[in-house]
This record gives sequence, C-alpha cells and structure tokens, in this order.
Amino acid sequence: MAFLSGDPLTQLAFSVYENKGVYALLVGSGLSRAAEIPTGWEITLDLVRRVAAAQGVEDNPDFASWYKEKTGNEPNYSELVGELGLSRDERRSILHSYIEPDEEEREEGRKLPTKAHHAIAWLIREGYFKVIVTTNFDRLLENALREQGVEPTIIASVDALIGAEPLVHAACYLVKLHGDYKDARILNTDEELTAYPPEYDALLDRIFDEHGLIVCGWSGEWDHALRAAILRAPARRYPVFWATRGKLGDGAEEIVKQRDANPIDIGDADEFFVGLEQRVGTLARTHRQNPLSVDLLVNTTKRYLVEPEHRIQLDEFFSTETQSLIDKLDTAGLSPNLSWSPEEFRQRVALYESLAEPLSRMAGVLGRWGDGTEKALVFDIIRMLCANADREGSGLNVWLDIQSYPAVLVMTGYGLGLVRSQRWSDLHALFAAPIQKRRNKETERAVERLFLLAWPGGDNDYWKNLEGLQTRKTALSDNLCELFGDWSGSFVGVLPNFEILVESWEILGSLAHLERFEIDEIEHELSRHASNGWAWFPIGRSGWHRDTRERILDDFLSDTMRPVLLDAGFGKGDDDFLQKCVANYRRLAHRIEF
Repeated sequence: MAFLSGDPLTQLAFSVYENKGVYALLVGSGLSRAAEIPTGWEITLDLVRRVAAAQGVEDNPDFASWYKEKTGNEPNYSELVGELGLSRDERRSILHSYIEPDEEEREEGRKLPTKAHHAIAWLIREGYFKVIVTTNFDRLLENALREQGVEPTIIASVDALIGAEPLVHAACYLVKLHGDYKDARILNTDEELTAYPPEYDALLDRIFDEHGLIVCGWSGEWDHALRAAILRAPARRYPVFWATRGKLGDGAEEIVKQRDANPIDIGDADEFFVGLEQRVGTLARTHRQNPLSVDLLVNTTKRYLVEPEHRIQLDEFFSTETQSLIDKLDTAGLSPNLSWSPEEFRQRVALYESLAEPLSRMAGVLGRWGDGTEKALVFDIIRMLCANADREGSGLNVWLDIQSYPAVLVMTGYGLGLVRSQRWSDLHALFAAPIQKRRNKETERAVERLFLLAWPGGDNDYWKNLEGLQTRKTALSDNLCELFGDWSGSFVGVLPNFEILVESWEILGSLAHLERFEIDEIEHELSRHASNGWAWFPIGRSGWHRDTRERILDDFLSDTMRPVLLDAGFGKGDDDFLQKCVANYRRLAHRIEF
C-alpha cells in the first residue's frame, strides 16, 4: 500500500505547499454552512414555508411534500425566487434577510466567518492560494481576508472585471460568479445561470486552464454555466481535488471523471480547510532553510570579519539578519495560547532551529575568529532576542518558556566558537553578560537566564518529547550537542571528538553559574552530607558522561590550565573557590550517574 494512500488530505497539503499559488479554490454554499447561512435548498424550503403560511398553512412536517402535492413539481429555488421577487432588487432583498446577521446573531457568533473562512484567509495571506471562485453571495470570505490584512480584488460583475487589476498582480482575486447580495445584479435563477457573459467565460477559461482546482461546498448540480466552464477546460497541467460529504451527484461525477479529479471525503468545510491549514503550516514550520543560503551568510560573515575596515558592514549585516529573524518569528504563528501537545512542541522546536540556524552559525564564526571587539554586538543580539520573546505576557507556560530558544541557540553557537579558539576571558564575559529578567526590570547573568536547566525552557520533561530523547536525563543538552554537531563544521572545523568541545562549554558554564554563591555557602552545602550535599547548578550531558567529564576537569585543574581560567575570571579569580566549585560539580555529577 502507498504511504499516503489513506490520507489524501496530507497528500493535498504537500501539493499545495510545494506548488505555492498553483491551485485555485472553488467554493459554494457548503463553505458557509457552519455560519448558519442556509444553503440554497434550505432557503427554498423556508420560502415554501413562508408561502404556505401566507396561504394559511402554519405547521407541516414536510413542506417539500406539501409543495409537490400542490404544484406537481419538486420545490425549485429558482422558480420560487423568480415568483416571489418580481425584480432583481426584490430578489436581493429576499436574500439579504438570510445572509446579513442581525444584532442578536452577531452577539451569538452566527452568520460570521467560520473556521473554514479563517483557514482559507491564512492560506491566502501566506501565498498558497491567490484565486477563489465562489457561487456564494455572502461576504464572509472578504471579512476573513481583511482580518488577516489581505485586501482582495473582488469581481462581482462584468463592470468590476473590466476595471480590475490584472489577475497576475492581485494578492487575492475573488470571483463572485453570482454577484454580491448587496448588489441588485445577482444571478440566481435557472435562466440566469444557464450561461455567463462572455467576459466571465473568458476569465474562467483562463483560471481553469492555468491552475489546479480544489472544490469544496459546491454540488456541481445547479450552475450549468460553471459546470460547462470546467468541462471545456483543455489543460490537465495540475490536478483537481473535490472535497465532498457523502456521494457526489451526477453533475459532479461527470466533472470528476472528465477531469480525473481526486475526491476527498470530509466531515464538513471547517474540518477540511482547518486540517489543510494545519498540515501546510506544519510543513512550513519544519522545512529547513536552503543550506546554500545559510552557507552564503556564514561565508559573508567570514569575509567581513577578516578585514578590520569592514567592521561597520559586519555590524549592519548582523543587525539586518537579527531583525529578519525577529520578523520571521513574529509571523510564524507561534501563539502562546495554543493547547499543549508533544507534536506541537516538536514542530515549534524544529521551526525555532530552522529560523535561528543562520544567526547561530554566524555567531559561531565570530566566536571562533573574532578579536573581542564583536562581544558587544553578540550580547546586544542575545538581549534583543530575549526582549522579543518576553513581549508575550500570557499563555501556556511551555510556549512562553521556549520563546527565547533562538537566544539560547545564538549564545551556544558563539560560546562553542569561543571554546574552540580558547578565548576564555571572552567566554566568561558571555556567561556574565547582564540580561533583563522575564517579568521585571532587574537583570541576571546570561548563564542564569539561558543556560541549560537554568533557562525556563530547559525543563527536561519538555525536551524528552523530541524523537529519540524520551529516556534521556539531559534531553536539552543532548539535543544541542547533536544539533551543533551538524551546524558547527563551518566554524569548529575538524575535531577528533566534538563531544569534548560541547562538554567543555557546558562544564565551564556550570562553574560560572556557581559564581552566584559565596565560598562559605558552597562549603556549607558540601558539608551537609557526605555524598548528597551540593549547591544546585545547571548540568549537561557530562553529568552522566563520566570518562569525558573527568578528562575535562583534570585538564581544567592542571597547573597549566587552572591559572588561565582564574585569570579569565572563572572561580571569581580565586583558586580555592574554583576548587570548591569543581568539587561541587563532581558531587552532583556523581549523583546523576545513577
């Protein structure tokens, strides 16, 4: 069995995502059903009921049968509207009462844009669709589009078509084939729907020839001119998908066979379009940026860095990329008010990593080959990313907590570059860089705000939701090690053991974190219990990776390395304090091993 044979909606989502702007939408009255705007058949039955009431027939369980007994024909919307509304203005007034919400309906949320309308509006705003053909008179689509900041080009008459901007230049091209319910020129009788004006036929011929088609909420039965336009389309460049509730009628079946269309069974229009929006959004979130584009940014950083006279260009280059990242984060749909799910967490992490990769790798280049003059720039970038993340004050804690993940990634990239070049003083300055706290105007050190478990988003229960990390004790640390193993080739180069670099960064960060204590506080914690007493600090994968950890710690305490670290500021420059911090580190790490 084919992998997607049982999931046509996902198949469609892939096609929509990979072929931006290729598909046109054809939607009918079924789209507005959830808004409690009645379908043509429901309006027909209500008109029959009103006629019956006028003739003294108040209650009847089956007005369709009553009408057939009285006239010998099935109730027909076109005939009833034609009889009850002698002029187009009168027919428009009849429809107005069914479509326009009154004050009570507005308060109850009826006759307003539905989930389907909002999903379509999002897909259009993001550029996945730009052409909509509809048989509906209502303005729910227009209202949903304007809520998304999209101003559609509306074609509701031949006059509007003649004066409209060309289809190719429109952000959204909305063709209301039957007109607008506030316009007297609406089309709704059989005679009016038998043939369209030549201008409409030419437009439809172009749309159906140049686009794929997604049909939803249209039966394919009543609009003979529209059905004919689809059937005469010569091209088969792109597929047709037809979302349907139950069995298609004869008119729709004829189109499906002739166009070799793909039917999709759905519950309703809301379910279909929301499902499509979610799947397309997921694909967009998890799609990694073009590696060639990222490499170009990294190489440009190297080129500016090597020449001192390019310092201004380097600063401007990083400022532009930082603002670009913030803009992308702001428009990525990462609302903190969505409900929790492991899949949503994985998607958000993948999106944050994809968007922050260029800046994180660029920061790594600065760490590896900078001369210290770039520190202020990097620290400002980290602060900007934190400030942007802190703008949202309410929502689900996990989504609020991980909003500063891009800042974590940039700090980690820069830090690994510093460790690789053994720039110990600059590394300590990075850990000590002041950053404003999340919920007040006080500051805390970067190592207290963004480092491993000290970072609010570093909760191990969060990160165990990532694939392959379900049983890990240090899931965030393990994820960062794997991630930067892929990213760091451009600034780390060839290393016999990349894990030593990562764990050196983490151990030094943990030791820097312990500098918030006084030496007597650490001594007190160590003396409380022979094996279980320690001052808390964030610890990474070296907590359980004993051999690597001990190799690194022995090196840090060697007669060669210890004075260098003390001179850089680690251990507050106090040998005794540094020794106590290492002992504290070993105490907790030993506990994690078991």
